[in-house]
Amino acid sequence: MLQVAVVGSGPSGVYAAQSLVQQERVPGVRVDVLDRLPCPYGLVRYGVAPDHEKIKSLQSTLRTVLEHERVRFLGGVLVGPDGLPAARLRELYHAVVYCVGAATDRHLGVPGEELPGSWSATDFVSWYSAHPDMVSDGFAAGGFVAGARAAVVIGVGNVAVDVTRILARGAAELSPTDMPQAALAALSGSRVREIQMVGRRGPSQARFTTKELRELGGLPDTEVVVDPAELALDPAYADPSALPAAQRRNVEVLRGWAERPPAAGSRRIRLRFFLRPVEVLPDAGGRVGAVRFERTLPDSLGGVTGTGRYEDIEAQLVLRSVGYRGVPLEGLPFDADHGTVPHLAGRVLRDGSVAPGEYVAGWIKRGPTGVIGTNRPCAKETVTSLLEDAPALVQREVPPDPLAALRAAGLRPVDWSGWQAIERAEARLGASLGRGVVKLPDWQSLMNAARTEDAP
Repeated sequence: MLQVAVVGSGPSGVYAAQSLVQQERVPGVRVDVLDRLPCPYGLVRYGVAPDHEKIKSLQSTLRTVLEHERVRFLGGVLVGPDGLPAARLRELYHAVVYCVGAATDRHLGVPGEELPGSWSATDFVSWYSAHPDMVSDGFAAGGFVAGARAAVVIGVGNVAVDVTRILARGAAELSPTDMPQAALAALSGSRVREIQMVGRRGPSQARFTTKELRELGGLPDTEVVVDPAELALDPAYADPSALPAAQRRNVEVLRGWAERPPAAGSRRIRLRFFLRPVEVLPDAGGRVGAVRFERTLPDSLGGVTGTGRYEDIEAQLVLRSVGYRGVPLEGLPFDADHGTVPHLAGRVLRDGSVAPGEYVAGWIKRGPTGVIGTNRPCAKETVTSLLEDAPALVQREVPPDPLAALRAAGLRPVDWSGWQAIERAEARLGASLGRGVVKLPDWQSLMNAARTEDAP
């Protein structure tokens, strides 16, 4: 019987598990889905904005896979330094599929980027999504938005749109979500009224989807402002007909906002283009006070060039959203230039040769590209490679039950009943606050709930 470990319970890991147990080529495959966190679903739980309930409902699809009779969820298992060594994991299973995503974010690489008040959008998302690595108690009252009146979001992808939208949301819209109570209280009391989302290139090259973009225009009590002069710097703006459909729709939405008369609103979102950050400037107290941008213009190669003209934009909060990046995994090769594990159709390559029984899927395989659904064909390709290798893989002897070996090593994985206990605790917390389900925000509360197997 083929026994496979999948490291990571986000979409790519769950889709890999699904492909393994639903195929008929190698019957009876058993899959253990391991995760560092005691909760499953990866970025669907901790990356999708709380007000995007339709996307978050994907959890029910992933749940069906994790409840399959030949799939076992084992949370709270760290693979690597200070946890289960990758070499030991390889000894316990015929094959290991790493689906660990891209765990860090890219930096701007400009002076002042590390000033207080300058953060990655990843950190901000983790905070309002209750990721246990971002304990709310570590912030002053008000969290990220404490003392901020104006915010600058650097980047024009969907994550940038998400954080911009959450900053502009009011208590009435955020309270029905599963946002942790501390983040809800901070954002409900936020004094941020001006939010500028800034891209170094033009509207035809922005990475956000039209659906996400349009949501900004539907926010209550919020004005969206676009400068037609900045849009006009884009050669494709005057006639977007030659653009791909998605980019063309984006330009049409932006054009509509630029041409309409100003609307009243207590909050304002400004969408800016052709501005490249060159420095984060401090205020008199040594915190973020403004961001200096250089005006850019399109070049002939699809990029931009600097003009030597600068503009300072006031901000007490700066969120950079310029991409994710994979990090090296202990015991696995790593391509530092691309932030991925070298592979051939999902098979891990060591010095150019296939490493038997080691596989990758998701962002650590292909880089941080695509949407959630992109992970399905990516995982399927990897599983196809694994199944082709299965006749040789099953020849190696492994323990009949890897979980017993994990427990013998002192690990106490959070199983599915432990996750269900967390769910019940979050439902009780929400009820006590007069809300729906509210996420537990820290490691201690999650683990306490998970160990309460008999919670009513």
